[in-house]
Amino acid sequence: MTKADLVERVAEKTGLTRTDVAVVVDSFLDTVKKSLESGHGIEIRGFGTFKVKLRKARKARNPRTGEVVPVPDRKVPVFKPSNEFKNMITKQPI
Repeated sequence: MTKADLVERVAEKTGLTRTDVAVVVDSFLDTVKKSLESGHGIEIRGFGTFKVKLRKARKARNPRTGEVVPVPDRKVPVFKPSNEFKNMITKQPI
C-alpha cells in the first residue's frame, strides 16, 4: 500500500477530501520524523513504538576482497509493534 492508497482509504472512511487527508498524513509523518530526529520516541497504544537505537561500531568484511572494513557507530530508526498489533496480524487471541 502506498501513501496515496492510504489517503484514499482514509478519505473514503471519513468523508473528508483527499487533500485534507493528505495534509493530515503528511503532517503525521513529518512529526514522527522530527521527533525521532530530536531523539524522542513515539508510543501509539495498540499499534507500536517508534524510537531511535544506537548501533555499536563493528568490523565487517568486504565479500569481494575479504578485507576487514570498520563500520562506525550509527543511529537507526526502529519500530516495535505492540502485542495487540502482533496478535491481530498472527490471528492469535490476546
